[in-house]
Amino acid sequence: MSQESAAPQKAKIGAEVVVEALERRGVKWIFGVPGAKIDSVFNALKDSAIQTVVCRHEQNAAFIAGGIGRMTGRAGVAIATSGPGSSNLVTGLATANTEGDPIVALGGAVGLEDRLKKIHQTLDSVNLCKPVTKYSVEVDSPRAVAEVMENAFRAAEGGRPGASFVSLPTDVMAAPAACEVLEPSLAPRLGAADAAAIQEAARLINKAKKPIVLLGMLASKVSNVDAIRRLLLDGKLPVVGTFQAAGAVSLTEFPNFAGRVWQTNNLPGDMALAHADLVVTIGYDPVEYWPSIWNRGKARPIIHIDVEGADIDNSYRPSVELVGDVGATVAALTPLIKHSGPDLEMSNLLVEIAREREEMARISAAKNGTPIHPLRIVNELQSLLSPDMSLCLDMGSFHLWIARNLHSFRARQILISNGQQTLGVALPWAIAATLVRPADKVVSISGDGGFMFSAMELETAVRLQSHLVHMVWIDGTYDMVATQERVKYGRASGIEFGPVDPVKYAEAFGATGMMIRSPDEIRPVMKQALDASGPVIVGIHVDYRDNHTLFESVDTRAIH
Repeated sequence: MSQESAAPQKAKIGAEVVVEALERRGVKWIFGVPGAKIDSVFNALKDSAIQTVVCRHEQNAAFIAGGIGRMTGRAGVAIATSGPGSSNLVTGLATANTEGDPIVALGGAVGLEDRLKKIHQTLDSVNLCKPVTKYSVEVDSPRAVAEVMENAFRAAEGGRPGASFVSLPTDVMAAPAACEVLEPSLAPRLGAADAAAIQEAARLINKAKKPIVLLGMLASKVSNVDAIRRLLLDGKLPVVGTFQAAGAVSLTEFPNFAGRVWQTNNLPGDMALAHADLVVTIGYDPVEYWPSIWNRGKARPIIHIDVEGADIDNSYRPSVELVGDVGATVAALTPLIKHSGPDLEMSNLLVEIAREREEMARISAAKNGTPIHPLRIVNELQSLLSPDMSLCLDMGSFHLWIARNLHSFRARQILISNGQQTLGVALPWAIAATLVRPADKVVSISGDGGFMFSAMELETAVRLQSHLVHMVWIDGTYDMVATQERVKYGRASGIEFGPVDPVKYAEAFGATGMMIRSPDEIRPVMKQALDASGPVIVGIHVDYRDNHTLFESVDTRAIH
């Protein structure tokens, strides 16, 4: 035996175990910003099959990872160094955790013996992240590296998905790991909810004269939509959905779809929801639409279908809770529903809502002039929204116009921030979409305020050669805030900022920049942008004079 073959195999260090754990979890990309306290993990990544994507800000790294989690159901991974590197992850973790997006974030840390000292970049990142995660821990021993990594993924992907944070002290990462990498364990698979509870839910639905279904964020999960659509179709049930349920209803069930609902309680769907004598919530989280708004003072039965029990509220006390796999539970419930369909009043309401949709489309198509009315932009986007497109929305006035009036029939085709309503998510989500949905056309949209929260990641998109189109609606203000301030106080405060030329900005990063200058240019410019290679920024000046109607009235005749 040669001396070389007899040499003992070098023990893996903690950083190498972390990276191998990621590989065994099937992680393809990791997004982050390097630093001295996490450099051993970056060094180990160099020898792995994982693509390290360096971002321009840790918050955006978390946004990209969260977007991957939402679109795939598998945790995306972000990485940052100690101190401000880890604290910069917090907004991304809070967004993902609130909105049910699985993500695992890794943060560097000072050595164990220094963590109580006031030295460079000392920070109790574990306790900082606990309120915004499902799981936040520090690896405090070389023996614990593999098990902590496994538990982080299980927490992020299990139940109602969310965020995990793992603090990796620099000395533990550099030390020989006294453990073996664990094979990923199969997450416990929930079955349908309790049979007796399902029977009781069916009895209540069949007894009701005016039941309605309220779809939430988990209703748009790809594994749940087929069962939900079958329930709506076979059960002849009218339905509304939160913004994050977009795409759960297909074109087949669309005639019974009363629309989306949101926190202003002034949408057509709200009328249908108010009319119902029983509400079936599916995959709904109160953060999407507060029960105190849509159910205050109502004594009607509520049936709660979710992977977790209800958060009891004065206005949300379910009569029956069906806790289990959402798809399996809905599939078990469907054959028990013997409902004749919407009553006459609800039927008339659905017909009127459908008529108003058609009228809104007619009004929208006729909107001319510059700046351009949001409804005209939405109307043109609807014509461009093919089944092979992903649409990622930031937060702002534009987001409300789109969420209310643009229809999607593919689960999670539209990504919306509805829990934290976080500015800056759209472009990072679009970058994620180009990675996990390479066959899709990818469009992201922000206002000119939200755009600057993550605009630096345009360089990342250029480096990745991401084929995406980012549309910037320009008005020079934080208009959604301004509109609400005017409703409350009769005036706006602190909402103006200076201009940025989106074409020059794009070109400075090596991307393509375009402007839409009239309503008739929307479709041809967007088609040109979608056909271009690499990232494209498209600017458009918008007329927000009707934004008060978003908060005051749903009557289309109020829009002039």
